[in-house]
Amino acid sequence: MHSMTVRTLLLAGMFLFQILAVSSFCVVPPQAKISASHLAMSSNTDNMNEVVACRILLKGDVGGGYYRSCVKNEATQFRNLCGTMTPPDDDTAEIYVEGKRKTVEGFVRWCERADKKVGMSQIIKVESVSYEDEPTGLYDGFYIGTN
Repeated sequence: MHSMTVRTLLLAGMFLFQILAVSSFCVVPPQAKISASHLAMSSNTDNMNEVVACRILLKGDVGGGYYRSCVKNEATQFRNLCGTMTPPDDDTAEIYVEGKRKTVEGFVRWCERADKKVGMSQIIKVESVSYEDEPTGLYDGFYIGTN
């Protein structure tokens, strides 16, 4: 039993030594300069995390319940976006979403290939995408409008 305790202490000491060695190696002195590429990368990351609003105009078989439920699942469960999808008007519908730019852009890409990606027989085409609106913060989830 005694050798087990000694072995445990040795392992814990080695682990602590590795943490201290790595952390002291990675410390950057305050006078170190940040490269221009690092600044561009961090500002690009900040830009991707900015909250944006996006309007997506769809045309096609948008009245099908399966497509509309797929849109809601993609927006809420997989991407954590807020917004709404208008009730179908003939063969057009509009999606309004708010969220982080990188997530919204991913959602737009999903919309552009959803009929192929989801394996639906419905044919939907993205007519236009607009980022002109400012986020309102009025939505606490994603809502599907019905007729």
